[in-house]
Amino acid sequence: MSANVPEPVASFVDAVNAHDEQAFLDAFTPDGVVDDWGREFRGRAAIRAWSDVEFIGARGVLDVRSSEPTEDGVTVVGDWRSQHANGLSSFAFTVVGDRIARMTIREG
Repeated sequence: MSANVPEPVASFVDAVNAHDEQAFLDAFTPDGVVDDWGREFRGRAAIRAWSDVEFIGARGVLDVRSSEPTEDGVTVVGDWRSQHANGLSSFAFTVVGDRIARMTIREG
C-alpha cells in the first residue's frame, strides 16, 4: 500500500484488502455514503448490502497507484480487482474527523 495515503483512508484500504468487513464498515461515519458510479448507498446497512455483492463480498483488492490530498480528504487512484468488477478506478474520500463520510467511485 502507498505510504502517501493518509489516515483514515490508509486503514480503510488495508481493511478492504484484508476483506475485513467490520473494519471496512467502521471506517464510515454512521450516515456515511458510498457513491458507486452514481448509485448512492447511505448508512452502514445500505453500504453493507452493496459491499456484500460488489466490494468485500466480491473479494476485492485495491492496488493503490497514487493519492492526492483534497480540500476535505483524499483521492486515491488504484487498480481494483474483484469477482464483480476490475479496472483502474478513482476513489474520492471525504473525511470527517477520523471517519469517512463519503466515498465516490469513478473511472480512474
